[in-house]
Amino acid sequence: MTTRTQARPLFAATLTPNRSLSRRGLRVVVATTAVLASLPGMIFFSLGAWPIVGFMGLDVLAVWWALSTSRKDARQYEEIALWADQLVLTRVPARGEEQVLRFSPFHVKLVIDRDINERTTALHLRTADSDVEIGAFLSPDDKASFAKVFGTALKKARG
Repeated sequence: MTTRTQARPLFAATLTPNRSLSRRGLRVVVATTAVLASLPGMIFFSLGAWPIVGFMGLDVLAVWWALSTSRKDARQYEEIALWADQLVLTRVPARGEEQVLRFSPFHVKLVIDRDINERTTALHLRTADSDVEIGAFLSPDDKASFAKVFGTALKKARG
């Protein structure tokens, strides 16, 4: 008989980009754009400027492409787990392979970049030989709140 214990990390978080547009929302936005583009398109067509209709169709196609690409990029995420002896950063991009980075909590430093208005613009995990940005897809408010909680946990792990 074997017993297996699962230790819990001191801190664990999954960082994901904001996914405010659902698949249904994408269809609604593209359909609304198509309707709104067709109104002036019909006017230009009736005036004999029919090539304009094609360009308005390209506008609708560009809106669809941009929003679809944004939705696909929203599939990325980062997982951060802080243990007593190591910090594990797992990055999963929208396309590509999972990347796992390991740090010693005693040798890593959380560096917070701020702009002139004191808003958090970037978070970095910095060691003597590497500098890794985390949560690049987060909003400034989300970066600030994550930095506060994670910084506290990192101090406790060193303590």
